[in-house]
Amino acid sequence: MMSDEYLVECKFDEEEDDEDEVVKKIQPSLAPPPQFSCTSEASLICVETRDPYGINSHLKVEFSDVLAEPPSTHSYDRVWVYSGIGFESARIWSYRCLTTLCAVPVSCLSGCLFALLACFHIWCVMPCVQVCHTCLPCVRSLWISVVNIFILPLCTSAARCCSGVYILLSRE
Repeated sequence: MMSDEYLVECKFDEEEDDEDEVVKKIQPSLAPPPQFSCTSEASLICVETRDPYGINSHLKVEFSDVLAEPPSTHSYDRVWVYSGIGFESARIWSYRCLTTLCAVPVSCLSGCLFALLACFHIWCVMPCVQVCHTCLPCVRSLWISVVNIFILPLCTSAARCCSGVYILLSRE
């Protein structure tokens, strides 16, 4: 189901009776979603906005998020600078190497997994749900009869037996 942020509101000027002029006066009031606003026609995915919804905002890790020296103990300034450069370089280049090796196979597996889940949902889950909705009134009336015949008298008897029990708490 599409969320409301992708819907475009169109305003019509209803004073005109001619359909061609009415169609020309349609004015979209919202900008297109960010994934459709890329200027590159040839690319499949916009390179500038790779996480438009902030799904992985928790992975924005910097050197100061991982390593920090308290004011009482400081290493040499050059050690601190070079360790920061080493951290950033290792993080960036190891990520680039790992994505070079793993990105295409993982994206293909993810695409196949989501296609399998969509197929299973469309062709197996939803028909079962529709069958349950169709048969539910019959099953509901049968279940109410079973509860009223067997379970209701048992619970009523247990409630009447236990209604005479009183517990008094006293401190001695």
